[in-house]
Amino acid sequence: MTTATDAHATRRSTTGVGESRGSVVIEGVTKRYGDQVAVDDLSLVIEPGEFISFLGPSGCGKTTTLRMIAGFEHPDAGDIVISGQSVLSAPPYRRDVNTVFQAYALFPHMSVAENVAYGLQQRRTPKSEVRERVSQALDMVQMRSFADRKPTQLSGGQQQRIALARALVNRPAVLLLDEPLGALDRQLREEMQLELKLLQSRLGITFVFVTHDQGEALSMSDRIAIMRAGRIEQLADADTVYARPASAYVAAFVGQQNFFTGDVAEGGAAVASTHAHVRGTDARLSGVAQGEAAVRPENMRIDASTGSATGSGSATGDAVNTARGELIGISHLGDTMQYLVRLGDDQSLIVRRPTPDAPALRVGDAVVCSWSASSVLLFPRDDSAEAGGYIAPPTA
Repeated sequence: MTTATDAHATRRSTTGVGESRGSVVIEGVTKRYGDQVAVDDLSLVIEPGEFISFLGPSGCGKTTTLRMIAGFEHPDAGDIVISGQSVLSAPPYRRDVNTVFQAYALFPHMSVAENVAYGLQQRRTPKSEVRERVSQALDMVQMRSFADRKPTQLSGGQQQRIALARALVNRPAVLLLDEPLGALDRQLREEMQLELKLLQSRLGITFVFVTHDQGEALSMSDRIAIMRAGRIEQLADADTVYARPASAYVAAFVGQQNFFTGDVAEGGAAVASTHAHVRGTDARLSGVAQGEAAVRPENMRIDASTGSATGSGSATGDAVNTARGELIGISHLGDTMQYLVRLGDDQSLIVRRPTPDAPALRVGDAVVCSWSASSVLLFPRDDSAEAGGYIAPPTA
């Protein structure tokens, strides 16, 4: 559910923005495939030079939205305005955008320079200008020395840079990126995330990025639009999305959470689950019968318990914001130690502590987990699993 604040943010005034080169205004756009609504009355203003990411699981509408901006799909309702001009009747090649896909689609029989020059040649750009702009584009992605090579002689990361150069050589006002890093291994993907953000900052071009990878969105974006069932669930910067998610759906999708589900207690300030009585700092669930409390793994402490782990997780008689269980797994994550704690047959917790401060525990130990009220997020219970994005509490 989009909050009133988020709805206002998606429909901000376009004065001074909507007519600027590089701006994108999406107004009440809906796209259907038969009986299925892929994008549902979506409104959003993307500012010139902004790096915005559409984040969400498969089927949430993020790629469909990107394809409508690009012109590969046509909305059933609404309008799309790029740089102050409606583009509903404009084919893709007449829109001031270029798209980079996960599949680079480089021509294997052409050199790197020829691949980058292809779009300019199709537009009958003078040869002298083509050479100059190709050199500039290859310089942008630090690939000029590879100009004479064939794509098959390049690594995956190098091919990605060439795909970027080919998109940038046309000097678009908006660059659309549809999961462009999905085919890269983890280390190369992280390197390219940094390079993409630096490139965007240097060029000042509007980047619209589609991903299902929360790490990509958090590390690169000025704002993140988290999508669910064709709508924007929350639109905010990375810090806000991570620390103050608008719903249980967002909290579950961005980062990991430990969820406790149960009856709302203390006038809306707590959730009484089977394994813990979880209290927050305000009564935000006032008037709600069933709720969910979420605590991030890094906000939990873990210590050896003097009591028995078995059957000791009941909230009855336990202190607030604590849960007892059995340590069933320990993982070394470099600067962090991760602990997996079984509370009962139906729930486990993940706890992460900085390695220097990590307690000396062993698998099989009885442990107690604790956390502060300020780290608790409270939400109305959400049993839906739309688009596969809702993550239920982890179980053993």
